[in-house]
Amino acid sequence: MKKLQFEPLVIHDFEETSFHLPVHSHTYYELVYIHKGNGIHLLNKSRLPYKSGDLFIISPEDEHYFEIAGSTRFTFIKFTDDYFSGHKMYYEADAFISLTPESIMRNKLLKEVKLEMDEPCITILKHTIENIVAYNCKKNIARSPLMFYQILSIFGLIKEAASKLNIRIDNGQPEKEELISYIHQHIYEPSLIQIKNIAAHFAISATYFSDYFKKKFGVSYRSYTNDYRLQIIEKRLAVPTITLGQIADEFGFTDESHLSKFFKTHKGIGPKDYRLKVKR
Repeated sequence: MKKLQFEPLVIHDFEETSFHLPVHSHTYYELVYIHKGNGIHLLNKSRLPYKSGDLFIISPEDEHYFEIAGSTRFTFIKFTDDYFSGHKMYYEADAFISLTPESIMRNKLLKEVKLEMDEPCITILKHTIENIVAYNCKKNIARSPLMFYQILSIFGLIKEAASKLNIRIDNGQPEKEELISYIHQHIYEPSLIQIKNIAAHFAISATYFSDYFKKKFGVSYRSYTNDYRLQIIEKRLAVPTITLGQIADEFGFTDESHLSKFFKTHKGIGPKDYRLKVKR
């Protein structure tokens, strides 16, 4: 199911005990804020618990659904590509945000984790969402500079939250953060994070790369990539509807047997047994 939207900006604010849509995708982008309630947000292949104050970002490639446990009030801020392209005069030359909001919304790493904020960002986000909902009574909100800057400020908060997770979403190039971001972004593509290829990408000698990485992070490159891959595989195993074959395919294993051998070598338990253990 793919939902269409023709207006450049639409704001929906509502509360319900059972989510009104099945698993779906869109032709537009969504910022979803949780005012109250709790449950699980199914976003692509991840199950992310949600509570009051949480913010989620969703782009056209994503599929999602909410399993509501406690009555939940949502604010959905929905916009098309035309919304930000039509307001470039307000932020194009501003260092406040160095990538387009659409690029940030499409960042795969931000869909694997919850964005964690602390004060005063939690309160700023809450008040910003309240301002947006209050201003939604006006006509032609898609053309309003005031509404635009309120929404743009949310992306400043997303940038700050992402930096605390070592997820780079701007064009800065600090060596350590850029290297980690590259590994996380390509963890699903084993060939791109082979030493010879990642070394070439960062113009580092392949024979020196392992020592270089260990000096930077205090852990071997192989250990780091294996640990991060295992973390995500464990998340996939926690979702009963995802098969071992699908997980093997996603992470570039030759088949289920290859995945099982890798998982058992590092965790001391096979993926099927791990899945049963998680269910208990």
